[in-house]
Amino acid sequence: MVVSLRLPSLSSLFLPSVTRRSPAVLRRHHHHILRTPVFAASFSAQTTVSETDDRVDTQKSNRVQDQAVTPRSKDFNAWYLDVIEQAELADYGPVRGTMVIRPYGYAIWEAIQDYLNVKFKETGHSNMYFPQFIPYSFIEKEASHVEGFSPELAVVTIGGGKELEEKLVVRPTSETIVNHMFTQWIHSYRDLPLMVNQWANVTRWEMRTKPFVRTLEFLWQEGHTAHATPEEAEKEAIQMIDVYTKFAYEQTAIPVIAGRKSKVETFAGAVKTYTIEAMMGDRKALQAGTSHNLGQNFSRAFGTQFTDESGLRQHVWQTSWAVSTRFVGGIIMTHGDDTGLMLPPKIAPIQVVIIPIWKKDDDRAVVLNAASSVKEALHAAGIKVKLDDSDQRTPGWKFNFWEMKGVPLRIEIGPRDVSSQSVVVSRRDVPGKQGKVFGISMEPSVLEAYIKDKLDEIQSSLLEKAKSFRDSNIVDVSSYDELKVAISQGKWARGPWSAGDKEELRVKEETGATIRCFPFEQPHGIKSCLMTGNPAEEVAIFAKSY
Repeated sequence: MVVSLRLPSLSSLFLPSVTRRSPAVLRRHHHHILRTPVFAASFSAQTTVSETDDRVDTQKSNRVQDQAVTPRSKDFNAWYLDVIEQAELADYGPVRGTMVIRPYGYAIWEAIQDYLNVKFKETGHSNMYFPQFIPYSFIEKEASHVEGFSPELAVVTIGGGKELEEKLVVRPTSETIVNHMFTQWIHSYRDLPLMVNQWANVTRWEMRTKPFVRTLEFLWQEGHTAHATPEEAEKEAIQMIDVYTKFAYEQTAIPVIAGRKSKVETFAGAVKTYTIEAMMGDRKALQAGTSHNLGQNFSRAFGTQFTDESGLRQHVWQTSWAVSTRFVGGIIMTHGDDTGLMLPPKIAPIQVVIIPIWKKDDDRAVVLNAASSVKEALHAAGIKVKLDDSDQRTPGWKFNFWEMKGVPLRIEIGPRDVSSQSVVVSRRDVPGKQGKVFGISMEPSVLEAYIKDKLDEIQSSLLEKAKSFRDSNIVDVSSYDELKVAISQGKWARGPWSAGDKEELRVKEETGATIRCFPFEQPHGIKSCLMTGNPAEEVAIFAKSY
């Protein structure tokens, strides 16, 4: 099925995942600005206070009566959509399946860009940009590629009021147009390797959509490289999945499992696909990034050749690799809780929020002055800090709001804190009294060191918590019956596999699970395939996925 961009409907929302909630969503579009957010009670509602009278009063006046966020354990999908709305990450676009990424959500994407851009350039890649419109004939040149992407294509047939001589595909991925250009730029072995990356938008006409995870249009980076030998291409493909793995662990605190895709799950047109698979809070797998060894499939289709050192004409060996705004969804679903978003400090747009507290007008100026000084000191130390000095909301409301937004640390400053030259610090990841510390000195060097140490602790804690959750939900299996039981319990199944495509498709049809990857880290020794009983050199991980 090919979708033409002459479609008339511009009013639908994400379907079917939010169909049952669409009346509320539609109402939100009409009165979103006027609605006062209600936030789930969390560790701020259990606060022990130093500014006893002031803080207790503000907490009592702002104690929430109802939860705006559906509990995660009750309905994971509804919780996910609530968090995206309440944390102001994204909103629904007017075309069904599209989304508007709001500033806070885009800031997370920018943090992803900032890290990866440095790594791409360190590994020899340059940024550039390819056109969004691709001649339909390009897509048809690589047989498996067009077969794999045809159902998702959006096609332009009219331009400037006239029927186009050739249909144009709205970029689903760029291997075809990249090869068209590489053919013009690559002539000799001296032109290799050619290694580029682009940050762009992609359109894939998905039938089942979910904000950040699967949408008609999404943002991503896609790297494309051309090499003189198959060994260089393979080394590049592995290098880039390693970059993604390190990013997932160190920046987003998501303990992904890196490995090779099965033949059935390999990218259309690739020889091998490498992947990082992440376990979400509902134990479904999320393919968080991929790196493809394309071999010579595209270079043969497009005639992308070079003259080697012996004077012979050879087809180049290629790779492509990408991560997208899907990673934002992965961060939400890995770390979030009933209160809302919970961001790892390294990826958080705001690492520390300062909430000034006063009851008497006479205290206002001195508290704000102290809060501003703390903000300036932390900002100078390279910490992403925000001072919420607005008068429209009470401190209790602000506590809940910034917890919803997942800010890792909160600093509270009241009149008595100013007198003692100290502050109160609360951790987003540790609810209640256990996450609150009193009497931290305002002296810049002391406070900066303390805050940086706590941010590091939170980053490590979130990773360890996610690792523990992942490991406790992976079951080692040795038979198909055991695999079916593990999948029926919502877990991942890991077991020896040497069966073919037919058996793999049977597993998918009967259990809903797919081979997520053959992990790079493999046990030693030959085992028996869980499906056929034949010798198996590798274990595979099976799971239901997004």
